Amino acid sequence: MVNKVWLIRKVNDYPEAEVLENEDVIILIQDAVLKIPYFGNVLVCKEDAEARNIKVEEDKVVSYEDIIDIIEKAETVIVW
Repeated sequence: MVNKVWLIRKVNDYPEAEVLENEDVIILIQDAVLKIPYFGNVLVCKEDAEARNIKVEEDKVVSYEDIIDIIEKAETVIVW
């Protein structure tokens, strides 16, 4: 189960690693897909990455439909 979902919209606008818990998920959307961090459980919006011609590892890519499913199962959603 996902504890918190962090929806990140801007480049380099990530939460501090200390505030993240093991069950938290960071999802990069909009311009945040331009720079992908290498910490935590990070997923990247497929449609936003494609619109910006960004290549992302397949295991880190989720569609907007997948994001909705993740949000529905999360205890808390934070838009950052």
